[in-house]
Amino acid sequence: SVTLPTNPLFTSIVSGAFFKCSSLTSIDLSGTQVTTIGQNAFYYCTSLNSIIIPDSVETIGSNAFYGCTKLTSIDLSGTQVTTIYYRVFGSCSSLTSITIPDSVTNISQEAFYNCTSLTSITIPDSVTTIGSSAFQQAGLTSIDLSGTQVTTIGPSTFEQAGLTSITLPDSLTTIGHDVFMNCSSLETIDLGNSVTTIGERV
Repeated sequence: SVTLPTNPLFTSIVSGAFFKCSSLTSIDLSGTQVTTIGQNAFYYCTSLNSIIIPDSVETIGSNAFYGCTKLTSIDLSGTQVTTIYYRVFGSCSSLTSITIPDSVTNISQEAFYNCTSLTSITIPDSVTTIGSSAFQQAGLTSIDLSGTQVTTIGPSTFEQAGLTSITLPDSLTTIGHDVFMNCSSLETIDLGNSVTTIGERV
């Protein structure tokens, strides 16, 4: 475990700060004023099973928790994060629960790629963009995007996910290629009323 300073001048965990610290099991940032968790900050911390993120956090960089295979839950609900960046939680294979704040508008490419234990997630209505492969190979069984303002779902977003049903918003106009490819359990799709483009091998 690591105890970090509560000094108000300590506001950033720099890129790669705990890169591949394979024995790190927990970290509590709740007493800090950290606003930024840099890229690769906890990359492949394969023993990390608990982290408390303070409300002061505004940015979590790409790959920040990539490959944290023992991390089971994460709560971002009080933060001011607006984007879930590239592979932030990619290959967090034990992740079963995440709370996303209403401030988030963008879920980027491969944000939850290969999160095989993540069977459910609540997407806030504030989300307007979901990047390619965002939930590829995730364990999701169902997802409801009906309250969001998403207009485009990028290629392979749900490829090989465990989906049985999905509800898409009326704002959606474009579904990219391979979005539902190899979703062998998918039985029900509600496309909404505005879709004009459906890509190949959907």
